[in-house]
Amino acid sequence: MVKIRYLLIGVLIVILGIVIVVTLFPSEEKRVKKQFHLLSEWVSKSPEENAFTMLQRMKNIGTLFDANCELKVPDQSLSGSYTREEISTYAGSARSHVSQLDLKFYDFDIAFPEIGVAKVTLTARLTGKSTAGEQMDETRELECRLRKIEKKWLFSQIEMVEVLKK
Repeated sequence: MVKIRYLLIGVLIVILGIVIVVTLFPSEEKRVKKQFHLLSEWVSKSPEENAFTMLQRMKNIGTLFDANCELKVPDQSLSGSYTREEISTYAGSARSHVSQLDLKFYDFDIAFPEIGVAKVTLTARLTGKSTAGEQMDETRELECRLRKIEKKWLFSQIEMVEVLKK
């Protein structure tokens, strides 16, 4: 009976240790997903958002990007390389034209083709309402490249993938 008690206590300690390690030391995949979660949180906008919150979110958005981030979209006028400051400014400008905005990411496929580089294919859905009252609902397939710089994963390339229309 005493041996079973010690065995149960030992098993509980091992399980607790595994939970602590997984929680305190997340995998690289979880760290990459966290960047998308932060981007989603900071891009999204509620109708009650004040000017201070908007400025803080604009600043935060820039911290998720590499010094230069390449954007590739079908609209050639938007494609190009942008600094994190430009990205923050454009994000703030776009957010000022909406009263409500929600960005969600789904169907993550994360690969690490080389050390310090993550390639993520996913689905992004942007919903909201413009200040003029028009509804938005866009879903796009994206291919993103993140680079690990000073232990932090930063967006270095975002490409919109063309999908066939039915």
